[in-house]
Amino acid sequence: MNASIYPVASGLDHYGVPPILIAASSESAARRAAEAVDADTPYCAVPIGDLLARLDRQGSAAALWLELDDDPGPELDGILDRIDAEVGAGRFAAIIAAPQAMVDPIFTRIRHPDIELLIDGTPADRAAALALARWRRRNKNSGVAEDITQEPSAARLRQLSDEVSRIAATLARLSVGPDAPVEKPQPPTGEAPSVSLDTIRQVIRARRLRARYFDEELFADPAWDMLLDLLQAEVAQHRVPVSSLCIAAAVPATTALRWIKTMTDVGLFMRRADPHDGRRVFVELAPSASEAMRRYFGEVGTAVAI
Repeated sequence: MNASIYPVASGLDHYGVPPILIAASSESAARRAAEAVDADTPYCAVPIGDLLARLDRQGSAAALWLELDDDPGPELDGILDRIDAEVGAGRFAAIIAAPQAMVDPIFTRIRHPDIELLIDGTPADRAAALALARWRRRNKNSGVAEDITQEPSAARLRQLSDEVSRIAATLARLSVGPDAPVEKPQPPTGEAPSVSLDTIRQVIRARRLRARYFDEELFADPAWDMLLDLLQAEVAQHRVPVSSLCIAAAVPATTALRWIKTMTDVGLFMRRADPHDGRRVFVELAPSASEAMRRYFGEVGTAVAI
């Protein structure tokens, strides 16, 4: 039987297998996370304020789940830094679930690509994210592929896995290694042409109009929308926080965050710390991406570049 919400036991050895360690900002948040854990998997839930001390004495954990329903304040920064470091060290898998309003402070601290970020996730999203995180960790540790359809919520998990695989494929295409047989095309030389703000806005508006006539899921990959939004901000000399870029992506925030991380990893986006707010980062086009976008608009001319 699973442990109760906020148990007082000092150790977890009696479980026999590593449990899921849940840290939550409230008892209701802890229950939301606990409901995503299958009945045969032990878990232990603690208040978020006890997490760092718990990690200091925790022997092992199958995964760490941070469930937030509000911002606990500056203490969250240290917790996120610790989670990012622990996942990077291979200690456990991690899932962070939070409302849309917390996108900026979370993204500012979390960098490791294997941490699953869920923004306003459904119960099915939670179950799938936990299963995917544990599946990734098992495969990384064993080197043996496993059938993800054996996990709970298999249909949602397959959908989530397909999404992650699609992003990974984009990453592979954009980051051609030194030994790859295919060479990247050489960019044009000379100064990149200027682009009018009005032209970019017209393109963005035209893309938004597609949703009037087709299901938005047909256009679920937001990379181009984010490139357009960042180019618009660059031309207008505005800064774009992560939360605003998620909105511009026109996809669920969880999906947008995965793409932002991917585009940053391949060098198309750059993170820029907000000098006035340590819990926020801005996203901007890398110089090479900016030049490529400007040359693209210069080449298509007055054509509608949707």
